[in-house]
Amino acid sequence: MVAVVGAGPRGVGFLERLSANVGELLPGARIDVHLIDPFPPGAGRVWRPDQSPLLWMNSMAEDVTMFTDDSVRCEGPIVPGPSLSEWGEAARAAGDTDPELRDLTGRTFASRRLASRYLSWFYDQVREDLPGTVHVVTHTDTVVRVTGPDDGPQQVWLAGRDEPLVADVVVFAIGHADSETHGPARQLAEFADRHGLYYLPPAYTADVDLSPIPAGRPVLVRGLGLAFVDLMVLLTEGRGGTYRPGADGLDYLPSGREPVLYVGSRRGVPYHAKIGYGFSGAPPKLPHFFTREAVAELIAAHDTMGFRRHVWPLLAKEVGWAYYHELGTKHPERMAVPWPEFERRYSELDVESPAMRALVAAAVPDCADRWDVRQLDHPLRGMRFDTTEQLQEHLRGYVRADLTRRTDPAYSADLGAFLALLYGYGQLPGIAASGKLDPRSRRDEFEGWWTGFFSYFASGPPGERLEQLLALSRAGVVRFLGADMWVTEDERRGLFVAGSASIDDEVAARALVDARLPKATVEHTANGLLRFLRDNHVSSEERLADQCGTGLVKASDVDGRLIDPVRGPALRRFALGPFTTVRTAAAFARPRTNAPAFRYNDATARAVLRLLAEPVRWVPGEVEEDGWQTNWSTTG
Repeated sequence: MVAVVGAGPRGVGFLERLSANVGELLPGARIDVHLIDPFPPGAGRVWRPDQSPLLWMNSMAEDVTMFTDDSVRCEGPIVPGPSLSEWGEAARAAGDTDPELRDLTGRTFASRRLASRYLSWFYDQVREDLPGTVHVVTHTDTVVRVTGPDDGPQQVWLAGRDEPLVADVVVFAIGHADSETHGPARQLAEFADRHGLYYLPPAYTADVDLSPIPAGRPVLVRGLGLAFVDLMVLLTEGRGGTYRPGADGLDYLPSGREPVLYVGSRRGVPYHAKIGYGFSGAPPKLPHFFTREAVAELIAAHDTMGFRRHVWPLLAKEVGWAYYHELGTKHPERMAVPWPEFERRYSELDVESPAMRALVAAAVPDCADRWDVRQLDHPLRGMRFDTTEQLQEHLRGYVRADLTRRTDPAYSADLGAFLALLYGYGQLPGIAASGKLDPRSRRDEFEGWWTGFFSYFASGPPGERLEQLLALSRAGVVRFLGADMWVTEDERRGLFVAGSASIDDEVAARALVDARLPKATVEHTANGLLRFLRDNHVSSEERLADQCGTGLVKASDVDGRLIDPVRGPALRRFALGPFTTVRTAAAFARPRTNAPAFRYNDATARAVLRLLAEPVRWVPGEVEEDGWQTNWSTTG
């Protein structure tokens, strides 16, 4: 028997790979699979249907699939199927009258509720396609602990059962885990408690109660990423506000129940909008510099590496090449040097050298056409504004310019950079897994700067969300605070106070929201099962060379086995998902991208099937009070 803890996209994706591989590795044998999750199978917690229809996915429908295709390099068979948009088209053709399906196209952003339907359908499809020897049982329940010896049966204890499920193998597909409030957030929470204030620490916005935030009052918000977008939606449209076409884009019609959101961040600007167009011809052929061979040589050449010093120059050259390839081949009139000559000279230079800067300055006359990571990363650096209104107007102009670049194919060079960044994102986990990144560099540069920059440039919200942000700004519901936002606690007045490096003005408020997702943490996890695994030394936190923890549970990057702190890779316990060191972008993926999630699901499913194929039968003895099994013997 296989127990899968978590029946969201990753758990059901594992089940699909188990089904696909069983005919080769374990034909004819009965396998019982128990899927355990308090949320609906397929959708899981994040994509569950009972959430606001105002919340959207952050990927276009054509970029979401749960099915392997011939780009996926895995040992198991490829079982193709429809993307989200293709599924929607087929559902409409079959007579489905769901209003959300009516306007769904490949380039629209489905609601999370509609994504839930697709994921539930995927689960049903997997169930229908199971071989007759594979039987699935679902449990709408929570796993509280897993006990048993590493080389013996596993007791899976559910909150709603007195007796454990006894499994040969356990696969942990827990998904995103909440964190207990700790560190600076705990200090802020204690301050809020003392003074009767509202403080929301990093959390999954769809899961929290926003009703204590009063209408018309100022709310300080730290963060301008995707968590902020959800917060913005729920506190405006979610409270009855509406949009209508106006002379300058959208106009917002308040309901009167909205707070006033004073929002800032380190950069002081929102994430870039999703690019709303595709390549007009063939995209740049990648990789060009950041090849597997080059990465392997880089790893082999250094005992210790810094991300910014050793890795980023190679990746930055790849991204710049893809950007200028698109500019030079699709918009040659905007370059003073023909693309073939520019490419030849570009290939010979270090990406951050004075010679490279001179080449770009001579070949690309308009500064707006140059790929400049420093300017992109800090668009407000060195800028000060005399009045709050000057800051608001500047940022509205910034957002309008971003929307123009992300909707007008004349700026398709950005799409070239996006493609190269996406490719690089998929290659970098191997560098992290090599163990050669200096611990400080890995924390501050790889996990910190690089991950943040990628999300900011390549994983922002749909353009319509920034149109709405502009409307809210004009209506006075959102007020920008600027870059390098800071927050202090005013004990005398009993208020939170915020400001930024962009302006002298300060804002005081009785409410503060840290609009970002909780950082992965083993030490402070709020997940009871993860705490049990930690406290009983079933799992271990990844630690860098300086013994600083990364917050992630160690798992084998070969097949997902949990890595025991003493004995190494576990025999019968596997783990997949964002709480582990096996990094993948998402549980589902863009079609035709050789998605890591599919590769790891396949490798784990095949490892589980090989384990089940071993001729071992367990003979039970006594079960101790704490659930640990004693006196097990095996016969072959």
